[in-house]
Amino acid sequence: MTNAMIILLQSADLMEQGILQGTGEYITVEDKEGNEIEMEVPEPIHTFARWKAMGYKVKKGEHAIAKFPIWKMSKGKKKADDEEEQKGRMFLKTSHFFKASQVEKVG
Repeated sequence: MTNAMIILLQSADLMEQGILQGTGEYITVEDKEGNEIEMEVPEPIHTFARWKAMGYKVKKGEHAIAKFPIWKMSKGKKKADDEEEQKGRMFLKTSHFFKASQVEKVG
């Protein structure tokens, strides 16, 4: 499962719990039995690092609305010229997520 799918499913759960709002947009998805269902797209959530990369900072005193594991890539290690380079690997790491009302534009 991709990070986008993990985040979408977790966001849908958070919306059902009343933690997130819907966007008013709908998508058609397939459930485990192969039935197509329409679901409202939840408001976006991102990690601290992703918000920072987009030019936002988390407001002072805010706490993550959710934490769950997503895929991360470890960087490979470079070896000396005569040795083989060690490649990175994928692993699940628990990340903390914030919604738009918890961040503000930097600068």
